[in-house]
Amino acid sequence: MSLYIASLNSGSNGNSYYIGNDREAVLIDAGLSCRETERRMSRLGLQISLVKAIFISHEHDDHIRGLEVLSKRYQIPVYITGETLGNSRIQLDDHLVRPLSPAENIPIGELTILAFSKTHDAIDPHSFVVSTEREDGCSIRIGVFTDIGHVCDNLTLHFQSCHAAFPESNYDELLLENGRYPWPLKNRIRGGKGHLSNHQALELFVRHRPAYMSHLLLAHLSQDNNRPELVQRLFEDASHGTFVVVASRHGESEVYAIDGKYIGRPGIGPAADWIGNPAKPSNPGKSANPPNPGIPGKPTNPPNPGIPTTPTPQPSGIGHSKIRRRKTAILDRPGQPIQTSLF
Repeated sequence: MSLYIASLNSGSNGNSYYIGNDREAVLIDAGLSCRETERRMSRLGLQISLVKAIFISHEHDDHIRGLEVLSKRYQIPVYITGETLGNSRIQLDDHLVRPLSPAENIPIGELTILAFSKTHDAIDPHSFVVSTEREDGCSIRIGVFTDIGHVCDNLTLHFQSCHAAFPESNYDELLLENGRYPWPLKNRIRGGKGHLSNHQALELFVRHRPAYMSHLLLAHLSQDNNRPELVQRLFEDASHGTFVVVASRHGESEVYAIDGKYIGRPGIGPAADWIGNPAKPSNPGKSANPPNPGIPGKPTNPPNPGIPTTPTPQPSGIGHSKIRRRKTAILDRPGQPIQTSLF
């Protein structure tokens, strides 16, 4: 069994993420209009009849804009906290509202959805891990980690469990600092309750990536304070085989099949020295040994224990899915520009 994942849209103009198997699926957030959600799912060959629930992360408009119509038209239950619903000013049919509590495993067919609290400037924000069990008893886990003010223990714990993830990489520090935004907005974005910077997201990936993370879909990039080609390059340089793509604010991604069988290179851990950390600039002249290309700042001899030296296999499911095969896989378009979001 595989889980099929796609970004229907990612950015301040709307966020919605599809995760499902052959029988049922869920949407994480519904920030597109109902009509646009229908169009994008149709283009991907995804059936909206398979969507059995919508999970809402928080009340900001770019996450709930299409929720009322979508839920009512297709009679889809909505999992949302009471505080988020009360602060959202939307009207949902009472019989379609389901309570959402952190640390509670919610079964949707053969899927299990776990919500956990995060830090963001919303009333009661949550992130999600969607999982299913394979025939051999092992789990496949997908994380949706956007709109997060800082990397906390909750985030690292769940990120380490995922075979694929949608983490946000919202802004470049220099572009934000020198950009047109007023200082109060700049400070809101980078102040611990706004969004993750490229380097915060990159450090999360470098340190805490599990060996089995096959796909990374980078989400919620700022249109003004980031560049998709910059983010793509940063994460590809550190990927060691994990497939990396930037999710767009103007269209849907490919559908990716996650089978949980990929084995690559794990992250370097929380205590290891990291040359990519902007707070710890490197000085190559001080090292007598050449750096290990896999672990920046580490000597080649002796090799880092636990890090495989054999060639890394490619993740399965790249650029296609069993649901629908596109004529051109995304790996065949490495230079394709990807537009991203305002914040």
